[in-house]
Formats: sequence, C-alpha cells, structure tokens
Amino acid sequence: MTTQENTPVTSSVFLIDDHPAIRDAIKDAIRDSSSFTIHGGAGTAAEAIEAIETDPPDIVVLDLSLPDAHGLDLVRLIQTRQPSVEILVFSMYDETVYAERALQAGARGYLMKSEPISDLLEALNTVQRKCIYLSSVMLRRLLSGTQSKTALEPDPVDSLTDRELEVYQLIGEGYTVSDIENHLNVSRGAVDKYRRRAMKKLGCNSVRELLRRAVLWVHEQGTRKKSMSPTMAQEPVDSVGSF
Repeated sequence: MTTQENTPVTSSVFLIDDHPAIRDAIKDAIRDSSSFTIHGGAGTAAEAIEAIETDPPDIVVLDLSLPDAHGLDLVRLIQTRQPSVEILVFSMYDETVYAERALQAGARGYLMKSEPISDLLEALNTVQRKCIYLSSVMLRRLLSGTQSKTALEPDPVDSLTDRELEVYQLIGEGYTVSDIENHLNVSRGAVDKYRRRAMKKLGCNSVRELLRRAVLWVHEQGTRKKSMSPTMAQEPVDSVGSF
C-alpha cells in the first residue's frame, strides 16, 4: 500500500531566458526527472510576469540578462507578487559579483551557466527543498568572508548598489544612454545619477575612464556581450559622454 509520504514531490518549473536554445537545453536536462515538470517559458520579463501571475509555477529559473529588464529587478517583482514561487538564477554573470545580490533580492539559489548541466538538477532539488543553493566556490567565499576582508583588498565594485552595478555592467557591454534608459525603464536623469555615483565610488575622473574600466571589468567577468541593436551600432562610443 502506497502512503502519501512515499509519493514523490513534483514541482512545476517556469523558464525565463531570451535564448530559446537555453530553454530547450534546460528542458532536455530535466525531461527524465520525476521531480520536475516544465510549466512554460518566456523570453522577456513582461511575458514572464503575465504568465506567472496567470498560473504561478513552483519554481522559476531565470537569467539575469533579459532584453526588457534586469534580472535582479525581475526577482524582486516576482517575490513581491508571487512570494510562494521559488527562484533559481541561472546566468553567465559572475557569481562572485551577483550571487549575494540575487539572494538579497529574493532568489533561493544561483548557478552559473558555465557549470555542468548536472549541477542544474542538483540546484533545482535544493531549491525544491526550500534550501539555499550556491556553488562550492561561493560557499567557500562566504564562509571565509571575514578572513578575506582583512587579507585582501576589497573590490570597489562591491560598493556599488544594485542599480549602479546594473548601469556599470550595461556601459561595459556597449549600451548607449538611451539603451540603458529603455533597458532599465528609468529616466536619463536617473542614468546620469547612477553613473555619477559609480564614478565617485570607483575613483574615475571622467566618463571616458568609467567607460574604459567598465569594458575591462565586463571582459574580466567573462560575461557575454549582447548583440548590438541598430541604435547601439549607429551611436559612437563617445555618446556615453552624453550622460
């Protein structure tokens, strides 16, 4: 006789990534798992919110890089509107920069796309149990945080707020002022404010220096550079100075 306790738990998973190939890869990875079922997917934040509010899944797997919003903002929005939904961030963005921020925004776990696909199932199983999932690298980093603060020079980028970091990242990825406005859904004045704050915290004396450092930082983080839109391709790099 089968008891309720012996019945395996199956969680529905909703995928948010602007690359259909990534969504397909995730589907393939969990297709044979009895613990998860695909509950749909979306390529934009707007599509995702509409679908999640209409029929909430148990777990959302989302990328931080989306065409119409930054993933951290989407994490906060989902947590505000559907607090019972668990969130696993699955992104190319460096975990040492974004993992803690994602957890603070409300995510249950963070996994980089560079990790083996088998780690995704482990992460989903962890999130399903309502536990925090981080890579062994991040766990060691967090556990040794107090020692690291005294032994290592702190990274000035860590002092940026989430929004300042988003602007800094987008500058480094080649976005223009108007593109950043549209991507983050903020005014030009707000972009200018975040840029000025980032310059001050990072010790940059000019917009050109900020641009150079942002490009180098993005390259060092190994983040993929977004395909340039026609607007981005036509506007010269010096347009960043119009902040």
